[in-house]
Amino acid sequence: MELTTVWFIAIAMLWTGYFVLEGFDFGVGMLFRLLGRNEPERKAAITTIGPVWDGNEVWLIMAGAATFAAFPEWYATLFSGFYLPLFLILVGLIVRGVALEYRGKRDDPVWRGRMDLMIMIGSLLPALLWGIAFGNIVRGVPLDADHEYVGSFGTLLNPFALLGGLTFVAVFITHGAIFLALRTTDDLRARANRLATRTGVVAAVLTIAFLAWAQALRGDTASIIITIVAVVAFAGGLVANLLRREGWAFIGTTVAIGLAVVSLFVALFPDVMPSTLEPGSTLTVVEAASSAYTLKALTIITGIFFPLVLLYQGWTYWVFRKRVMVAAS
Repeated sequence: MELTTVWFIAIAMLWTGYFVLEGFDFGVGMLFRLLGRNEPERKAAITTIGPVWDGNEVWLIMAGAATFAAFPEWYATLFSGFYLPLFLILVGLIVRGVALEYRGKRDDPVWRGRMDLMIMIGSLLPALLWGIAFGNIVRGVPLDADHEYVGSFGTLLNPFALLGGLTFVAVFITHGAIFLALRTTDDLRARANRLATRTGVVAAVLTIAFLAWAQALRGDTASIIITIVAVVAFAGGLVANLLRREGWAFIGTTVAIGLAVVSLFVALFPDVMPSTLEPGSTLTVVEAASSAYTLKALTIITGIFFPLVLLYQGWTYWVFRKRVMVAAS
C-alpha cells in the first residue's frame, strides 16, 4: 500500500476518533443545563466529562497536524476555503474550554449561568459547523485549476451541508445523553435515558437521510455497506437504551458514529477536495501529498508516539470509569 493511501486512512481514523470522543462531550455540553434541574445535577453532568474533554480535543490537533504534514495542499485548500467556519469552530472550542475551567471558580448563580451558556454555545456551534464542513467536503466545492476555493461562505450553506450540520448535532445530542445515562445515577440517569430515546428517533431519521444522500452523490459498494452497518449499529444502540442497557447503547452509538465517518472517507477516496467545477480541478491524495521522504519520516514518528497517546487516554478513561453521584443539595 502506498504511503499516500496509508496517511489518508490515518487521517480518516483520527477524525473518526475525534467525532466519537468529542461527540459525547459536545452532547453533554448541549444537554447538561436541560437535564440538570438544580446545581448538584448540573455539576454532576459536567463532572462526567471533566477529566476527558480536553484529551478528546487532542484528536483534533493530531488530525489537523497530520493533514498539514502529510497533505499540505489539502490543508491549504481546506483552511483557506473554509476559513470562516473553521474560525468559528475555534472560537466555540475556546469559549467552551474557558467556561468549563472557570464555571466553578465563583459561587455565584449569575456567574455559573453565564458559563453554562458559553458551554452550550461552545458545544452546539462546533457540532453544527463540523457537519456543514464535512458535508461540503463530500459534496464538493468550487475549486479552480490551482485548487483554490472560489466560492463564498454562502456557497457552503447548501441544503446537503445544512442537513449534515443538523445530523451531527442530533447524533451528538443522542450520544451525549446515552453517555450521561451511562455515567450518572438516579433521576438524572433516568431523564438522560428518556431524552436519548426521543432524540435518537430524530437523529436516526436525519442520519439515514444524510448518509443516503452522501452515497447517492459519491458512494460505491464499500461505502454503502459500511453505511448500512452504521445505521444498524445506531438502531441497536437505541434499542439497548430503551432497555436501559446503557453500556451497550453507548457501544452502539460509538460504532455508528465511527462507521458513518469511515463511510464518508471511503466514498471520498481517492479525492480529498472534490470540485463542483471542472473535473480536472478536483484535488486528489496524490496531488495533495508531501514527498515520499516526508511521509516515511511521519510514519516512523507516528508509530513511536501515537501508541503512547492511546495508552494515556485509555488509562484516563479507566481511572474515571465509575458513575458520578449527584451531591446532596
